[in-house]
Amino acid sequence: MPTLRTLAFQTWFRISRPVTLGVRAAVENADGHVFMVRHTYTPGWYMPGGGVERGEPALEALRRELVEEGGIQLTGDPRVVGIYSNHHSFRNDHVLLYHVPWGSWEQVSATSTGEIAETAWVDPHAPPDGITAGNLRRLEELYRGAPVSPWWAPRT
Repeated sequence: MPTLRTLAFQTWFRISRPVTLGVRAAVENADGHVFMVRHTYTPGWYMPGGGVERGEPALEALRRELVEEGGIQLTGDPRVVGIYSNHHSFRNDHVLLYHVPWGSWEQVSATSTGEIAETAWVDPHAPPDGITAGNLRRLEELYRGAPVSPWWAPRT
């Protein structure tokens, strides 16, 4: 169940931004594990990322979000994996997924305060309990050869 804060933000975004875009990244370490975050304001494990601000290029939003949430600074260009419709949870929302392989980033200090409850490097073949449906689906596509879906999460 969404919190009052989440509902207020969603309402504001629906009014101020009729179409929204978010970015997420499958960031890999030397062991082939993927970086995941758990937020303080919504349940579940996610690949790091967030919303693209008005006038902000998607790649810059990804750079900003990776530093904020995980202290991950890109040193190379990530590969775009796909663009997914996320209409089941927010009308006209889309998610742009990037792949950030080991060797194309460096560790710096995370800049977010209070947004991230927990971080973990996870085996993409054994994702953590509580991973969200959309993030699980992306790991299955990227690492297990599952068919690619145009939807971020399974449609209900």
